Amino acid sequence: MNERIYLDNNATTALDPKVFEAMCFDLCQLPRNPSAIHSFGQEARNELTRARRGLASSLGVLPDEILFSSGASESNNYLLRGFFEKIFPKKVITTQVEHSSILKNVQNYEKSGGRVTFLPIDERGAPQVEDLEKEIDAETGLIVVMAANNETGVKTDIEAFAKLAKEHSVPLCVDGVALMGKEPVKILDGITAMSFSAHKFHGPKGVGFAFLSSEYELSPLIIGGGQENGRRAGTQNLSGILGLCKAVELLGTLLPTETKRMEALRDYFEAELKRQLKGIFINGTDARVCNTSSIAFEGIDGESLLMALDLKGLACSHGSACISGSVAPSRVLSEMGLKLDRVNASIRFAMSRMTTQNEVERAIQIIVQSVNEIRELG
Repeated sequence: MNERIYLDNNATTALDPKVFEAMCFDLCQLPRNPSAIHSFGQEARNELTRARRGLASSLGVLPDEILFSSGASESNNYLLRGFFEKIFPKKVITTQVEHSSILKNVQNYEKSGGRVTFLPIDERGAPQVEDLEKEIDAETGLIVVMAANNETGVKTDIEAFAKLAKEHSVPLCVDGVALMGKEPVKILDGITAMSFSAHKFHGPKGVGFAFLSSEYELSPLIIGGGQENGRRAGTQNLSGILGLCKAVELLGTLLPTETKRMEALRDYFEAELKRQLKGIFINGTDARVCNTSSIAFEGIDGESLLMALDLKGLACSHGSACISGSVAPSRVLSEMGLKLDRVNASIRFAMSRMTTQNEVERAIQIIVQSVNEIRELG
């Protein structure tokens, strides 16, 4: 069997060896709990403090504005439930293409009597600031949007959204998961809160963080001990946090060079598929992050193509990893107004800074061969 190729990096990424080394610094020590008062605990607490400060510095925020969590889903639940508690029943503005950890919380808010407005999404793939301008008013309590869509890679104009939110003094929560690791990230003025997950940018699974402006105090999602300044109970995952912070530190030196390289690989990948195959369509026309291609293969059943590619050693996906196993059409592509046959014929390919030119070349060969085989059978 040929060497396997992994192009599902929006689902998760490989652990960077330097991140593993940073984690081993804690894992290979004697047991240490940052909450303990003895010298072992003090050492761990000092490392936790240094990690938090370094992460905050890289994002341009205060250390106390960083809350470590188990990942972006937990961070989103903490942020949204906390804000909903404060603003109920004011209007929340969001979209139908958000991650399920956001959308389901918004739906629960609406069921409980809160007001929700969903901004329209068209074939461009992202909410538009002019639509936000039409909806934002004195009754708006919160705006929730993703910085980049995890299925199409299409970016929201977060700078424009943040500017408008600040002008109206409305808190803005941003899901930054699909953006981190693809291009340099700073917390822009006007962003109130933002969530991230380490395993999306070559860090460990099971750890993430939330940024929350010091202007706001929210009720904790997990109660118990006083960790994370009373905002999130439970012993901190120090090894995971050290790995997360090392992964962010590496991005500071590797980007934007790797951004340009990934973008060049993606553009070559798409151009070659279009050259070698007929009936190829890229989903989403607005600016995208550098690594993501959502491609519709005309006349092809996406599930069948996924299976064929997997059998040949190429890993990709139908869409979000969080709806794996679902037979329902992609919610994101459907909300963009794409026809059902195009939605069902779409596959997501996502590269990383570890993806090589040779892997892309081989992936193109496998895809072209598989599409032609399926079309011949049809």
